[in-house]
Amino acid sequence: MPSGQRTTTVIVGAGQSGLAMSRHLADRSVDHVVLERGVVANSWRSRRASLRLLTPNWMTRLPGFAYTGPDPDGYLSAPQLARLISGYGEAAPVLTGTSVTSVRRQATGYLVDTDQGPWRTSSVVVATGAAALASVPAGLAAQVPAGVVSRTAADYRVPSDLPPGGVLVVGASASGVQIAAELRRSGRPVTLAVGEHVRVPRRYRGRDILWWMDAAGVLDDRFEDQPDPERARNLPSMQLVGSAGDPLDLNALNHLGVRLVGRFAGVRDGCAQFAGSLANVCALADLKLGRLLDRIDGWAARASVEAGRPDRPPPTLVPAPVLSAPFGGDGIRSIVWATGFRPDLSWLDVDVFDRRGRVVHDGGVTAAPGLYVLGMPFQRTRRSTLIDGAGADARELTERLTRRLVLAA
Repeated sequence: MPSGQRTTTVIVGAGQSGLAMSRHLADRSVDHVVLERGVVANSWRSRRASLRLLTPNWMTRLPGFAYTGPDPDGYLSAPQLARLISGYGEAAPVLTGTSVTSVRRQATGYLVDTDQGPWRTSSVVVATGAAALASVPAGLAAQVPAGVVSRTAADYRVPSDLPPGGVLVVGASASGVQIAAELRRSGRPVTLAVGEHVRVPRRYRGRDILWWMDAAGVLDDRFEDQPDPERARNLPSMQLVGSAGDPLDLNALNHLGVRLVGRFAGVRDGCAQFAGSLANVCALADLKLGRLLDRIDGWAARASVEAGRPDRPPPTLVPAPVLSAPFGGDGIRSIVWATGFRPDLSWLDVDVFDRRGRVVHDGGVTAAPGLYVLGMPFQRTRRSTLIDGAGADARELTERLTRRLVLAA
């Protein structure tokens, strides 16, 4: 068996996180290679064309790069972002079309096997992100009648992807509310199953909500300071859409004619069953929204920021409970699972996982010497979940990685 090529660091994944890490390592003159199974920005190229970032363009920042286009307050589409990241990565040592099949510890580092041959390295940065695979609750999906068409938010592209008739959208975070609205506007009956969600307005006091969260330091809240850190890492994404128009919250969906129900709980006698918790989860989301806006208002007063009136979104109007709905016929004929995403680390053969199969890390540093992860939700701060957080997280990991290299020299 060939000994393989050698390098100091292997980065797996050429998205924004992997390329940010590459830029910082290059600045430190650390020899490295970036392995990408597809092409640069592969995950963004596979998203539906109508998808837009939830962050305004001015927040599209990476090490050595900041958006300077004509629309700083707009929202990039997935194809636009893919082109931007591709241009950013042109100078990086990326090997595309190279799938990593396993990463294993060796006496002096790691053996990274790929379909193009092995690499030997002293450190590995896993930068494939947290959204490689759609996360569908297997127990629920198994109960759905055979004739009902199922799609995930990753698979869905346009309403015509689905058969005529009613649609159940499961999940009311960013993807769920966007898909529910699009399907309803196409003329279909839509039921939205709502669980825990994070309600925020698109704009507040005359500015984008993310301007406030950035300026007030909300996005810099640290992981270790959270009352329940693990829960903080698993919260749903913010209920936002990439548009400066009217907000697309549950009130707006209700007005569109989307039927709001509680969490999808199971199937009985050919009917979808919904939890009676809709009022409670909406009240909790409204409460958390109030706390966020209180914090913003407090910071604005202390910083003497000139802003518009603190007009707050009205409470969520909760409709009368609906506890079941029939499948088939004139009922629900298809389901879109907007239930989030998860990493695909099936090729990582290193003991760094908890009993649920999640990587255990401290700000991206695992218990395995020289093995790091990047691009995870709330990796170090709230900002970690956004493209804007990739640079700071990569800089921190570069510090940790180079410090280890110096000590090992």
